[in-house]
Amino acid sequence: MKGSYIFEYLNENEFRKLERSIKKYNMLAYKKLIFEYYPEIKEGNFLGELVKEDLKENTKSFELKLPTDDLFIRVHGEVILHYSVCENSHTVILETITPESLLSEGHRQELQAYKGVMISKANSDKDKFKIDLLNMLQNSD
Repeated sequence: MKGSYIFEYLNENEFRKLERSIKKYNMLAYKKLIFEYYPEIKEGNFLGELVKEDLKENTKSFELKLPTDDLFIRVHGEVILHYSVCENSHTVILETITPESLLSEGHRQELQAYKGVMISKANSDKDKFKIDLLNMLQNSD
């Protein structure tokens, strides 16, 4: 384990809530995250897109897209793991998973599904409109 990194969290409680929400609503993304991505990151193979690099602090920030249904992406956006790497201390700081608002809401209360896509209770009309619009556009092709 020459390049082994340690996981730390900006806010472990909030991050674990987001992870549990991913587990509940997108099992494929959760399995990839736990069994493929985390072990790779721990070994020093940093996955995803490098979004920021601080040479002074010797840190790098990454965004890793998790596998998600295409319709979900169009309605809510990509499911992305945000993490930073501090190479001096060999730590990986797990920051958050987006879309944070939907995942947090999914942890607090059961989300409804509309035509196979999770919808937010706060924005249910907006989400249903997007889903209907995307289905109409797809069917017209």
